[in-house]
Amino acid sequence: MTRILITGAAGMVGQALLPELEGHEVFATDLKRPETLPEHVAFLPMDVTSDAPARVITKVKPDVIVHLASIVTPPPKMGRAAAYAVDVEGTRKVVNAAIANGVRRLVVTSSGAAYGYHADNRVPLRESDPLRGNPEFPYSDHKRQVEEALAEARRAAPDLEQVVLRVGTVLGAGTENQITALFHKPRLLAVTGSESPFVFIWTHDLARILRRAVTDGPPGIFNVAGDGAMGVTDLARAMGKPVLRLPAWALKAALAAARPLGLSRYGPEQVRFLQYRPVLDNSALKSEFGYTPEKTSAEVFALWQKQAGL
Repeated sequence: MTRILITGAAGMVGQALLPELEGHEVFATDLKRPETLPEHVAFLPMDVTSDAPARVITKVKPDVIVHLASIVTPPPKMGRAAAYAVDVEGTRKVVNAAIANGVRRLVVTSSGAAYGYHADNRVPLRESDPLRGNPEFPYSDHKRQVEEALAEARRAAPDLEQVVLRVGTVLGAGTENQITALFHKPRLLAVTGSESPFVFIWTHDLARILRRAVTDGPPGIFNVAGDGAMGVTDLARAMGKPVLRLPAWALKAALAAARPLGLSRYGPEQVRFLQYRPVLDNSALKSEFGYTPEKTSAEVFALWQKQAGL
């Protein structure tokens, strides 16, 4: 039996993970109690932006910490500073508490967004490729900074094993966020000359990957995605929707005009998000980590599409 503490346990991934950890002593932490809490799980309130990580982790003395707490889709009124406090500063507090309390292993969900959205990204990206999270995208920039903090911790505290998972787009039952919002539009938006490829991972696959990371999986850094990728043409065909293709300059101009008027929450920088989406190579996940996702990117999307009624 392993003593496990999970941050961000009330989120979608945390809710998928908790049932997978039966047989272990599990402490779920978050701002609020998860909607579903299995009998083997205890809940402790914890705000990673406060002094709670040091206090709670000192009290629990876990063998393993699974750090899921992150701002993937910020609420409309959340500023960048508040997201940074959770993503970057919160991670540092968890890492410092883990080191101070002799935690054996730290499992962190990073993101493929840490590689950044760049025209010269390798396709597909491997774990050895540089992390260049774009400053103009808070989530991408924050995940890059999180990984820099984790690299620093590996040098300063080599006894703390790390499993860092660079996760693609997570889809499961009921998943709704700023990415799935794109798929609900009557027509899909694309930049001329770009297929805007997506790599998807099923929530249940990610939960099983996390279970292995907590128990008998090797330490290391691994891209997490189902096999294959889906470009805008593939997505449109699957949903029977048309595609609106606009030149990059026209889309930038439209967003530059719309955001000040409150017609869009996104500015011209969003065009890079559509043009240069990172495609993740999952070879190391399969060969070194020892897990082959049950569902491909296309199968994950088909499952989500059916559940979403599209």
